[in-house]
Amino acid sequence: MIRGSCLCGSIQFEVEVVVGPFELCHCSRCRKASGSAFMASVGVRAAGFEYIAGREFVRRFELPVRDTPPAYSRVFCDRCGCVVPEPDPQTEVFEIAAGLLDDDPQLRPERHIMVDFKAPWTEFRAGELQQLDSSALRELRAEK
Repeated sequence: MIRGSCLCGSIQFEVEVVVGPFELCHCSRCRKASGSAFMASVGVRAAGFEYIAGREFVRRFELPVRDTPPAYSRVFCDRCGCVVPEPDPQTEVFEIAAGLLDDDPQLRPERHIMVDFKAPWTEFRAGELQQLDSSALRELRAEK
């Protein structure tokens, strides 16, 4: 099991395995939610996710639909404000912020996504990771 927690430790969880993808999202909503140049996220199986402590501190903030459903939501700890995971009951795999993991997920970042929305001060090194804009990401996801 891979353990994870919020900033204050009130919310603790475990996942059986991190399945990926491990992506660095540069969309404006992820940048604002993370307070950084990108949000690092990994895919985990909903069936292998379990809250160990603090489920009662989980809260959700919903932004309206921008282009297509679903709306953007941010799930967070109501004690420290840290983003936290919440499984989507309609999907087998859901994303969590990689920085929440206390143990090594045994995966490394695969690609930068939504790079057409990156902050103007963000620069990529040649040969680093794959870089996908929003249309390339839609194509990739449609293939799966």
